[in-house]
Order: sequence, then structure tokens, then C-alpha cells
Amino acid sequence: MDQQASDREAAGGRQERVLQELLRMGAEERLWERGDTVLVAVSGGPDSMALLHALYTYAERLGVRVTAAHANHGFRPEESLLEAQGVRRFCEELGIPCDIAELHVPDYLREHGGNKQAAARELRYRFLHEAASRAGAARIAFAHHADDQAETVLMRVLRGTAPSGLGGIPLRRREEKVELIRPLLRITKPDLAAYCKHWTIPYYTDSSNYSTDYFRNAVRLEALPYLESFNGRLSSSLCRLAEAASAESDFLAARTEELFTSLVSSEKAGLTMYGADLAGLHVALQRRLIKLILDYLALEKEPTGFDEVEHIRLGALAEAPVNWRIDLSRGLRFHREYGQLKWTRRNEEPQDGYEILIAEPHGAHELVEAGLRLEFSVVAILREGDVGPAVAGAGPLTAFFDLDELLLPLRVRSRRDGDRMNPLGLNGTKKVQDMFVDAKVPPSLRPSVPLICDAKDRILWIPGIRRSTHATAGEGTRRLLRIDAQRIAPPNPLS
Repeated sequence: MDQQASDREAAGGRQERVLQELLRMGAEERLWERGDTVLVAVSGGPDSMALLHALYTYAERLGVRVTAAHANHGFRPEESLLEAQGVRRFCEELGIPCDIAELHVPDYLREHGGNKQAAARELRYRFLHEAASRAGAARIAFAHHADDQAETVLMRVLRGTAPSGLGGIPLRRREEKVELIRPLLRITKPDLAAYCKHWTIPYYTDSSNYSTDYFRNAVRLEALPYLESFNGRLSSSLCRLAEAASAESDFLAARTEELFTSLVSSEKAGLTMYGADLAGLHVALQRRLIKLILDYLALEKEPTGFDEVEHIRLGALAEAPVNWRIDLSRGLRFHREYGQLKWTRRNEEPQDGYEILIAEPHGAHELVEAGLRLEFSVVAILREGDVGPAVAGAGPLTAFFDLDELLLPLRVRSRRDGDRMNPLGLNGTKKVQDMFVDAKVPPSLRPSVPLICDAKDRILWIPGIRRSTHATAGEGTRRLLRIDAQRIAPPNPLS
């Protein structure tokens, strides 16, 4: 057999694999049901054009109706126009309805700002959902293939990911009223190219695919080829990893949902559970349950970071302190009150006081309720005579303390009934309420004023009002704690 005949046979085998794998994947995973309308997202590239043709070829056998949608993002005017025209012609040849939209992403970015790729994705998915609704489609099919899957897993490894991220691109995902499916995830790019060649399917190449300015392109064009010099089947290995990780992640996700239903209670202010229930779970389920709670409450779609989950988990399980609070990303807050754990949206919390734990006094902490930023820093005293000059900057919004005389952790909290303080310069104690009156703090703002206390709840400082006699710097001071208060917004009156 000559080389040309051998190449033709190999190409024929590859194009057959596309159809066989499509049928097998659809049947095994039940990606569609008889009577479904499947909307294919068609970019005009070889992958989506092959998917459209393959589904069209087997539509009658599968008992589905095929329709198409194409989005012109407006980044490459001449190329994009040719792609849209080509997709329309191909759909007309096959007799497939095609919904085409011009999204004008550059105009959207000028008006709203943001990331180019994120904006394009947002507008594209919005259009696809609208197109699916118009077509009565229960599924939207995307042409992501095995090579895309390998790239995605490697990208996540390089950026850092939790085990669930190793699942890569999901085979299916429910979004709004439709299911997003990816029937080609086990089919390689060369197989799809052979399929297009065998059936003389026209397609268009996006010139931006060759720019390594994009992370995915750099991984595909540079990182993967280099790493494959160590493992020639790296892409296949990454795809197997994704499939195994995805299955295990699905199992753990289902178990976590069960735990959420049985252990987590919904209250007006947020979600609560008992710390003992969390402590009784395997660490993997602890992390997943905390992440699920955060994702449930968050109004923003950004992913929850591992460090944030771990901070909550360790704080919830620690023996002490038994009461503390931490502000989280996406406008959320976590509270631990003895054996009770609570997650809330900050802007929906009843404004009945606050308390923040400062376990390690360094760095900045924003206190939204008081409209202040508290900056903690430590100053080393190398010689006894250095103490005086070091504390010379003390004032209404700056205070110094002998760090070795403080009992940590510090707490920043709102006032409580009966609070008293040992003000510097006075003998004995004085009511905090009276100091607020002396300082002419309006009654509506008094609950917002922060009191900085030590672990024994001794009031050390009320920024802008008074400093206590506790932990004053002296000749024996070796480490100074400096606290600066800076106004960042008007205080938020608490009821």
C-alpha cells in the first residue's frame, strides 16, 4: 500500500471515530432524548462545523432536531463577517435553521469596561440562551474536544487549583432552563480535522488562535508541545485525569448537597450550622461544605479561593477563641459564636453591633461599620532611649502600646451596656457612654464607634476619643504596637 492510500485509510478511520464516539457518548451519558431540539453553538471553526454536520447526519437516527446559533463578537470585522456568512451558507445547504447575532463586544467594553474575554463570553452565553429559547431547544451543544480538555486541566494546574478543578470542562451542566452539553470531549482535534476533510466541510480559522498573548494559546502552542517531549501521550493522560477527577467530584458534590440539606439551617440573616457537626466530617467534606455555603450566599459568581475556605475551616474548629468574626470576599461574613457557625451577607445583617478578632496585629483591617481603616504595625526598640521619639507621633488617631504587655488576640467591637475604661491621665474608670457625651459623639453614631480591646476585654483605645492606661510604653519596652486609624467613609449608624 502506497503512502497516499495509507493516509486515506487513516483519515477514513478518524472520521469514522467521530461518528462512532458521538453516538456512544450520547447514548452512555444520555446527552439528549428523542424529541429534543439541540442548538449547536457554531463559531465557524473546524470543531463546531464538524459537530453541526455530525449531529445533522444522525439527527433522524437520534430522534432530535438540530438548529444552530453563531455569534459575531466584532473583534475582527473582515474575518468575522466571512465566518458569519460561511456558517449561514453551510446551514442553508443542510437545511438547518441558524440564528446569527452581532454582539459588538468592543462597544460593550467601552461602555462597561472589564476583561475582553469575559465580556465576550457573557454576551455570547446570553445570546445562546436567547437563541435556545426562540428555537425551543432543551440543550445547547458546544464543540469543546479532548485537546481543549487537556489544555484546560494543564492551565488550572499551572494557575493552582483545588482537586475539583482537575475535572476540567464539564461534559454537561445545567444553566437556567437548558443543559449545556459537550459531545466531543473524548474526540481529538486531528480526528475532527480528518472528519472535515472527508466530508469537504468548509471552516474558518481564527487568526487570534496563534497569538501567545492569550494564556490558553501559549499553553497549547508552547507548554504542551514542550511537556510532550517527556510524555508523548500527555494530552491523553490529562483527559483521563479529568474524567476520573470529574467522576469523584460529582460523587463528593452529591454527598455535600446531602450534608447541606441535613446540617445547614437557613435563617433570615444567613445560614447556620453547629460546629460539632462540621468537626465530625472528613476534611474533604468540611472544605466542600464551606465552599457550597459561600457559593450559595454569594451574589457574585467569582470562585471561592482555597485560602478563604481553609481560614474559615481552621477558625471554626479551633479550641479558642470561641467567639470571632471575619469579613470575606464577595460581601460575605463568617461568625463563630461558641458552638454555632453562621455565614451572612454583610449588607443584609441586622445592625446590632459588631466584633472583629485580630489574632495577629499587623496589616490593615477595614471596619465598614465605623468607616475606618485600622493599620497595625510593630516597631522594634533597639535602645532604651528610642522609646520617646518612637511614640512622639501619638495623637487622636494614632496610639502606641507595649506589645509584650498586651494579651492577644485583640478585639475590635462596638460598645456594650456598662462598658468602662481606665483613661490615661485619670484615676479610676469612666463609663464609655460618658466619654461619648464628653466628645460630643452623636447618639446615632455611638454604636458604630470602635473599641479596641485585649483578650480580657479591657478597653485599650477608642480612636479619636481616649487611650487607656494599659500597656503604656516605658523604659523596658522592646516592641511597640502602633495602631493608626484612618477615615475611609462616613460611619454606618447601627440600630
